[in-house]
Amino acid sequence: MSRKRWHLLGLLTAVGAVTVGLVTVPASAAGGVSAAFTKGSDWGTGYEGKYTINNGSGATLPSWTVEFDLPSGAKISSLWDGSYTASGQHVIVKNSWNGNVGNGGSASFGFNVAYSGSYAAPSNCKLNGGSCDAGGGTPTTTPTTPTQPTTTPTTPTTPTTPTTTTPPPPGGLKNVGYFVQWGVYGRNYHVKNIETSGSASKLTHINYAFGNVKNGQCTANDDPYADYQKTYDAAGSVDGVADTWDQPVAGNFNQLRKLKKLHPGLKVIWSFGGWTYSGGFGQAAQNAAAFAQSCYNLLKDPRWADIWDGIDIDWEYPNACGLSCDTSGAAAYKNLLAALRAKFGSSFLVTSAISADGSNGGKLDVADYGGAAQYVDWFNVMTYDYFGAWAPQGPTAPHSPLTSFNGIPTPGFYSDAAIQKLKSKGVPSSKLLLGIGFYGRGWTGVTQDAPGGTATGPAPGTYEQGIEDYKVLKTSCPSTGTVAGTAYAKCGSNWWSYDTPATIGGKMSYAKQQGLGGAFFWELTGDTAGGELITAMKNGLS
Repeated sequence: MSRKRWHLLGLLTAVGAVTVGLVTVPASAAGGVSAAFTKGSDWGTGYEGKYTINNGSGATLPSWTVEFDLPSGAKISSLWDGSYTASGQHVIVKNSWNGNVGNGGSASFGFNVAYSGSYAAPSNCKLNGGSCDAGGGTPTTTPTTPTQPTTTPTTPTTPTTPTTTTPPPPGGLKNVGYFVQWGVYGRNYHVKNIETSGSASKLTHINYAFGNVKNGQCTANDDPYADYQKTYDAAGSVDGVADTWDQPVAGNFNQLRKLKKLHPGLKVIWSFGGWTYSGGFGQAAQNAAAFAQSCYNLLKDPRWADIWDGIDIDWEYPNACGLSCDTSGAAAYKNLLAALRAKFGSSFLVTSAISADGSNGGKLDVADYGGAAQYVDWFNVMTYDYFGAWAPQGPTAPHSPLTSFNGIPTPGFYSDAAIQKLKSKGVPSSKLLLGIGFYGRGWTGVTQDAPGGTATGPAPGTYEQGIEDYKVLKTSCPSTGTVAGTAYAKCGSNWWSYDTPATIGGKMSYAKQQGLGGAFFWELTGDTAGGELITAMKNGLS
């Protein structure tokens, strides 16, 4: 059964990364404040580096600035968890959200370097104006405050990360996960699994996927059995209490109700559309007020009104093509969300999952996302499924790159490009959530470990060719390298890309650096029984 919404955007050639042993250049500044360089992956034309600032001075370090020189022929291609400027080979990195380092604490920033010739480490490190090596007093510094950009950012077309950062929004960062109603069948994943995996306590919101859009109206899924008819025995129920045969609402709906009682702060949002069900939005937009009324009537049905805290619109894609093509015009999306906000009011969550196409003239440029932002609590930016085996011969490429990289054939097909494009359209950073896929995409017939290899078709998957859950891939095809902030793996002739706890940690750091409202993921069944990936998200957002 395929009601998944996989977001097909394009294909690129990736420059591969080969994992190597960590190379650390020790440095400890006088006064107990130190900076140390660590080299990670190196793929022959570039490498991933990291500086860690440790504070053992006995007092709080209010801010930090690290300077270093790159050898000739090397340059920063992307940097995260800091803001940087470069003049020739000299690089200056200042703290972003991670400036205040308590005694005994540490902060770090990571970066990718493109180089020609042979590898050489950075040199001449300085921390807050003094040598990174032991020897002098700790320089006095004035705290710096991250600010919003004073100019409109443009979509990067080369491998860069914005150098201006914003602090995280107040009130805590959101960690939103999709629960798929069809997961109760072959995947045998039930609402109770959200509790037993420990995931419920780490989520702020659950998006229930999907409701349908028919004849211009919100409707329940075509499968009422899973939604509200399936009865659970005591062992399968969230609270250990069995359903009764004459219960007016059972199924996933009632189990979500029980889960909310165990976690009063947890919010549940009903999501409509997705890859399969988006074809009805064009008609709905022709009478947005009537559509909003139908959604209100459905969600406020007294049988289950207490379950829903919001509505999510997953239109793939307004005035563009997904499974079907929409020609409703650039204003239709904004008008639809405006009608929903007007009907549901300010206390009910209105959110929307949106394209992550950061290319010039792409999906984000053909509908009014900037204008629609005023009506939503946040956008779920679907920063995954950029590449996959729908291009069966490859080249192999990571499906969820955070940054650009050398050789990318389609500028803008990476997460940061989408985030910067949305910011440039006036969408507040705090209304953007970064998307994480709890699955990998893969090819077979691959001989090259590094990205950019040729293939003969999609790799075999448990439920569908070319796609596999993280919980399977972590042991069946462990990661062999990283590129553009995400992982890849080659096992036999199969090649996969997916996020790991480590790469998710980097992406959560990026989300905080950019001042985003948090992150979300698709979807719960892909995680391990102990909630390994959601734990990485929670820890990274804390």
